[in-house]
Amino acid sequence: MGLASKVAPSEPLPVHPRTDRPQRHVVGDCVAAHLCVVSGRGVVSVVISLCDLTGNMAQPWADAGYDVILVDPQHGMDNTEGRITRLARTVLEAMPELSEVIRSGEVAAVFGFPPCTDMAVSGARWFESKRLADPAFFGKAIDVAEQCRTVGMLSGVPWFVENPVSTLAQVFGKPTNWFHPWHYTALEPSDNYTKRTNLWAGGGFIMPAKQIDTTLGEPDNRIHMAAPGPERANFRSATPMGFARAVFNANSRVHSWR
Repeated sequence: MGLASKVAPSEPLPVHPRTDRPQRHVVGDCVAAHLCVVSGRGVVSVVISLCDLTGNMAQPWADAGYDVILVDPQHGMDNTEGRITRLARTVLEAMPELSEVIRSGEVAAVFGFPPCTDMAVSGARWFESKRLADPAFFGKAIDVAEQCRTVGMLSGVPWFVENPVSTLAQVFGKPTNWFHPWHYTALEPSDNYTKRTNLWAGGGFIMPAKQIDTTLGEPDNRIHMAAPGPERANFRSATPMGFARAVFNANSRVHSWR
């Protein structure tokens, strides 16, 4: 299982009218974040999702008419498809464009998913060999997480940095929230699995209440049972769609996903 599939809403969502600051932000030959008029009804907002390959977290926002910026080197090349712009860069490399978008005042939310490979407690048995190979490996991992947190804090809007149970807590402190994918199976039945995920949030972020489909039975352990392979890390880190929709419902300025 590679990139998680995108799930479209069952009916179109109305776009919340926005009329202030209609402008465009261009990166190279593609639009990095454009605040465009939709059907003459106004200007939509922008959602930034960092270290995000699948785009799951931002998909409900794009479905509702928001413009989305996904930043991840694995995108291969900068490209724009519909409302979603993918920047094939690290967070640090994308900072000039991100700062411009933040200054526009049109950012609605920021999400960060720094790689957990060098921080997750589940991989602690390899920390020593990693340290011997690169004494700065942990500091480099923390740098990416801090870059995500900085973008969120500077945006002045709801934001979070996500990681599983990891050594990130040694630097960021106790997480503000946590969840398992099965907590939101009422919004996506296929998310009936366990994976404790921590959030460090701010900017008025609202943690959505649990919405569990109790007819599904016990959640499975697919994340920990995932077979080794080149896509294992991406599969394990993909944002569950139920949680993504719940966050959108709780924090967006438009109608809930339904």
